[in-house]
Amino acid sequence: AAKALMESSGVPLVPGYHDADQSVATLKAAADRIGYPVLIKASAGGGGKGMRIVEDAAGFEAALELAKGEARSSFGDDQVLVERYLTHPRHIEIQVFADTHGNTVSLFERDCSIQRRHQKVLEEAPAPGLSPERRAAMGEAGCAAARAVGYVGAGTVEFIVENDAFYFMEMNTRLQVEHPVTEMITGQDLVEWQLRVASGERLPLLQNELSFSGHAIEARLYAEDPERDFLPSIGTLRHFGTPAQGPHVRIDTGVRSGDAISMHYDPMIAKLIVWDRDRPSALQRLAGALDECAVVGIRSNVGFLRAIATHPAFAAADLETGFIAQHADLLTGPAEATPRTVLAAAVRAVIADAPPASSGDPFSPWSTGSAWRLGGGGHRTVFLRDGAETIAVRVVHLPSGRVRLDLPDGPAEIGPTRPSDTDATIWIDGVKSTVRVSRHGDEVTVIAGGRSHVLQIVDPLSPKDNAADVGGQLTAPMPARIISVNVETGQVVERGAVLIVLEAMKTQMRVTAPAHGTVTAVHCTVDDQVDEGATLVSFETAAA
Repeated sequence: AAKALMESSGVPLVPGYHDADQSVATLKAAADRIGYPVLIKASAGGGGKGMRIVEDAAGFEAALELAKGEARSSFGDDQVLVERYLTHPRHIEIQVFADTHGNTVSLFERDCSIQRRHQKVLEEAPAPGLSPERRAAMGEAGCAAARAVGYVGAGTVEFIVENDAFYFMEMNTRLQVEHPVTEMITGQDLVEWQLRVASGERLPLLQNELSFSGHAIEARLYAEDPERDFLPSIGTLRHFGTPAQGPHVRIDTGVRSGDAISMHYDPMIAKLIVWDRDRPSALQRLAGALDECAVVGIRSNVGFLRAIATHPAFAAADLETGFIAQHADLLTGPAEATPRTVLAAAVRAVIADAPPASSGDPFSPWSTGSAWRLGGGGHRTVFLRDGAETIAVRVVHLPSGRVRLDLPDGPAEIGPTRPSDTDATIWIDGVKSTVRVSRHGDEVTVIAGGRSHVLQIVDPLSPKDNAADVGGQLTAPMPARIISVNVETGQVVERGAVLIVLEAMKTQMRVTAPAHGTVTAVHCTVDDQVDEGATLVSFETAAA
């Protein structure tokens, strides 16, 4: 109905199916008629929930089931629409406002093309490269959409843009997450506008009184692991640091150090918004502000955001909704050796926190904690595990009070050590580096250059883990709720078959068969709450 109303009001639409018949056969026939690839999308909501891209007819029914399940869970309504999927589009939205006196205005546009799983990651205003003529046309289309439904208040009309055409996607009848970039470039308080309109007042400004200046970018800080396909991350936020706020930097957040990030809410923990006189300056400011963000205790996308902010294609405004997938290899980058600054900072935290044995005599060598030994210089070895690699660092305390570290890429000297849990200044061979360090038990987190490095302290004398191999068991990738069990004990399945569907942080995940084989046991039922690593299915691969 909404699409039909937009079409009758002269708002351009993407070719698609928007009718009430929701049978699988009807929806699939519509997709076949439109032509693949198609986009299945929840009619009742947005935010990337209930949305799936389908490349061919063979994958349509499975994608439809997932989209409907997410839509039902997120919005209480599993009705979907099917539209042609544009292959290289930008996502540009118009901020509209209307009052009860017949006034409707556009507060210009936001480019929201940088997305993952159809959810926005970076937003900016104004949209790079948008001509004044196109801006006016899209603003008028957004206002026409609002007038068509007699809308009052703040709303966002979202368009998909490809080449010289733009098409209506949906209207979000609320103030969007990314509204701060509009506030930064217009100087207007949109929440104040909402309250004034709700109290019956006229809009504070009309269209010819509105203008913008500079460029603003918002980065969404998510509790998620980009290296595990953006899987949400839960746990205790042991340390959360952000840059100082001012005219150029704004932080919107509802969490602080010590808070629990649970599976029951969206993984966004904060919004970082920057403003400057032009886009290149705003990008520099964004990269610098991300360098000052520190998230310890959970995985986050801070380093990933910085990789986008400094990427040449993003700097050149070569934007499309597939940007992250297109540049995935450049954004994640190849595996690199742990930087010497990070290793030095981690070792410094270990030796600074080590309590010396006390002899009761302050002048005794046994109270120094410097590995002193009779007949020669003292040393100790610190073992750190970075992923699958264990790194041994020989530590030698020098008479000057400095410490020599034998790092994998050569020796280095650092200044005297002292316990620290946040900012740390490391002098390595006379070069100063500032990092953030947090130690929690045997885990040391070092944040340097906008990236978070988590290293484990290894005790070489601790007993080996002789736990039995759990091969043949499929486990939960994170704490989640079981929403579908599609197999039973003894069932033979093909590689890729969906065995279990889980949901956490409003995101559905599928556990699939790793090969052709037999389900030997099912260890969960619908609505179970399972922990990360919990065994869901026991599986036996068929003999070759």
